[in-house]
Amino acid sequence: MINEPIDLVVFGTGNWGLTLADIASRSGSRVMLYCRRPEVYKAISQTRRHPEFLPDLVLSPSVVVTSEIETAALASPYWVVVPPSQHLRELAVRLAPWVRPGIHALSATKGLEADTHHSMSQILESEWHPIEGAAVPEIGVLSGPNLAYELSHGLPAATAVSCQRPTFDQWAERLGRANLRLYFQPDRIGTELGGALKNVLAIAVGIAQATGLGESAKAALITRGLHEMGRLAVRMGANLTTLAGLSGLGDMVATASSPHSRNLWCGRQLGLGRPLDSILSGTHMVVEGIPTTYVAQDLGRKFDLATPITDALVDVFHGTAVSDALTQLMGRAFVDESDL
Repeated sequence: MINEPIDLVVFGTGNWGLTLADIASRSGSRVMLYCRRPEVYKAISQTRRHPEFLPDLVLSPSVVVTSEIETAALASPYWVVVPPSQHLRELAVRLAPWVRPGIHALSATKGLEADTHHSMSQILESEWHPIEGAAVPEIGVLSGPNLAYELSHGLPAATAVSCQRPTFDQWAERLGRANLRLYFQPDRIGTELGGALKNVLAIAVGIAQATGLGESAKAALITRGLHEMGRLAVRMGANLTTLAGLSGLGDMVATASSPHSRNLWCGRQLGLGRPLDSILSGTHMVVEGIPTTYVAQDLGRKFDLATPITDALVDVFHGTAVSDALTQLMGRAFVDESDL
């Protein structure tokens, strides 16, 4: 029974979904958390903890859980949508019957869809705007250097939110009164691509760390990787300065340095010689950078852009030795550093 108005609904019970629900509750919001899996719903209802993720996080009583998607969809017009990237379309289809005027959806998932190459906001638009004249919800994006483990322990962080300005003020009230500081960013494309593409670079940095390439190589990899990421993002409509902000450079710094980064961990495992299939089958965590790497390579070819770091990563995914991939990178033709 819901006795008080719900301020926002979180769809997704992974690390980041749980953390955002917790941050919202500590910001003074009444939160509803939708649990797709019955065992997760039962565990959180009984213990206030997720059975698999963030074992130290105990959700407050102001986080109401439900396993009924209709109940969640109707509870509030403010939706935080944060499933794994390759499952977002399925969730969007399931939510479509309850899309209505006044809905404000905030995508907090970082990735690109493997089959269509769509960003997360494009997936929501494609599923929720199929009929001319139908209700058009506002779709925004949240992305930044936000490691769920740290934020769930109350450590401070900042993030970018791209949406209409009046709606940003509403999100700031609901999410920005605890340990997550929100910044308005009008460039939705850049915000979203920065959060997705930096995962590719984090995998590369993990490989460099595990193989002992040194700090100079790591610095060059990050710098040239951000340049590669920026070229692609600009061709897709982003503002280059956005990639120097929280969602690009900021997120890169966090993801390429934290022991809690899944993408960095995956890169380290690859650098130690483990096959990709073995790495992914041995964890219940989602490594968003893997499908995003393939999409980034395809998009680079579509726009006729050089993506040497991305290409080298794909080669390593397919079994190429890191030493051979490095030789190929170091032997490329000389180019102008500023050339986009």
